[in-house]
Amino acid sequence: MRGASQAKWVVAAVAVALAATACGGGASGGGDAANGPVDAAGTFSYQSSEPQNPLQPANAMEVGGGRVIKSLFKGLVDYDPATGALRNQVAEKIETTDAQNYTVTLKSGWTFHDGTPVTAASFVDAWNWGANTKSGQINSDWFSDIAGYEAVHPEKGDPTAETMSGLKVVDDTHFTIQLTGPVSYFQYKLGYTAFSPLPKAFFTDPAKYGQNPVGNGPYKFVSWEHNKAITVAAYDQYAGADKPKNGGIVFKNYSQSEAAYKDLVSDNLDVLDQVDPADLASYKSDLGNRAVDQAQGAIQNISFAMYQADWQGVDKAKVRQGLSMAIDRETITKTVLNGSRQPADSWVAPGAMGYKAGTCGDACKYDPAKAKQLVTEGGGVPNNKITIVYNSDGGHKEWVDAVCNSIRQATGVECVGDPKPDFKTSRDLIKKKQVQSMMRTGWVQDYPLNANFLRDVYGTGAAANDAGYSSAEFDRFAAEADKATSVEKTAELYQQAEAQLAKDMPAIPLWYYKTTSGYSNNVQNVKFDSFGDPVFTQVEVKQK
Repeated sequence: MRGASQAKWVVAAVAVALAATACGGGASGGGDAANGPVDAAGTFSYQSSEPQNPLQPANAMEVGGGRVIKSLFKGLVDYDPATGALRNQVAEKIETTDAQNYTVTLKSGWTFHDGTPVTAASFVDAWNWGANTKSGQINSDWFSDIAGYEAVHPEKGDPTAETMSGLKVVDDTHFTIQLTGPVSYFQYKLGYTAFSPLPKAFFTDPAKYGQNPVGNGPYKFVSWEHNKAITVAAYDQYAGADKPKNGGIVFKNYSQSEAAYKDLVSDNLDVLDQVDPADLASYKSDLGNRAVDQAQGAIQNISFAMYQADWQGVDKAKVRQGLSMAIDRETITKTVLNGSRQPADSWVAPGAMGYKAGTCGDACKYDPAKAKQLVTEGGGVPNNKITIVYNSDGGHKEWVDAVCNSIRQATGVECVGDPKPDFKTSRDLIKKKQVQSMMRTGWVQDYPLNANFLRDVYGTGAAANDAGYSSAEFDRFAAEADKATSVEKTAELYQQAEAQLAKDMPAIPLWYYKTTSGYSNNVQNVKFDSFGDPVFTQVEVKQK
């Protein structure tokens, strides 16, 4: 990424890239039904799920924990919800002349929820701890660009150092970052929650802290009733640009998305995550101006368990391509999903910089005859049967069954869904690399660049590489893209890496998400950003 002298260019580039996905008003973007007097201390509820891990910033990759952590913490930068533009939060400025060496200056006045100040050490200590292999953080590889990462997170064995050589505290408001090489989009990455600061108290007992976190974000932690709800309250000393217009949020767990929708319609739930497939046909008439339908920077994939012997070998790429061609995306999105999704033809969502339509080629076009031919030429599917692991609390059963029916009819391969009771259970199975065949692997952008959909998902050893895919060619293209000194060139070069995915097909792109949601009569000013998240701080609770 660039420094202060070129920051305006970078921000403009992000804004342009996100023009198609920025949130809007009116019926398609969540227009207000009937505004009324506001209770500034009022709380509202949001459809959520049990976090996979303790609430530590570097330990959440799924929305159940990720959205809660985003409410509790704030990093150096984030993204303006209206435009998608990069904006400073704790950072006063981030300067560089070579996209490899950075000097960070912090704003004054930021405090943690325990009243202690946010300093340069709060960031440096947090990043060093998150990167260290002994900490067991799921997002540790987000720090791999920083010099000295290999010492704290070796591929094998124990760390040879406790801190990364590329991080230096200058004083309370300044620290420096040295990367192993230029990364043109590093400032994009700094908006991810893994780069949040941590208070000194965290390091005395990280495990205990994960159950009762102390952050520096717009909301402070109140309680966690496991498998039921997490409650947060507005932090009155919050120093950020996005001060809450409400008193707090209850992240309410639902095991069935249909139940969440019923609660929304009856005003027992205030903001929905996504409308379940069964109610897509009627939700706009049910909710009127409180219905939301807008673009989102997210994609739905199904990935192969590439670490299983059954999927290894050169010819198996033909089988995977054939199975992809056996899926009638157009019909499924129009019927089962009631037009709430857009058929995917690449591995990157539209709106992200570097998105290129048609990268998947013929493999994403429905062709039953060709599909059956490729499956046969590739040696077929082991035991002529595949299974798709998914979480049954997310409204996925209908489309998984439809995908399996399409594959079965086109190729003769038996296909069945393998539901797990909740998101945490399915994620635990996937992260342990215990899937036998295929799995649902949706992806919501962490930052609006194609690199996030590619390197962070398909790079060898990447934390989100659920398929266990490893390609020397893909990694080489990604490395070349990372070395580019402009974001535009980086995005262009990553398209070569994406072309490699079309050859190997470690995952099948199905469709791009849209935010199909809604809210109750109890709240107003409900908007969604391009990440598919409500702009929580802007929600207003009506007086009763």
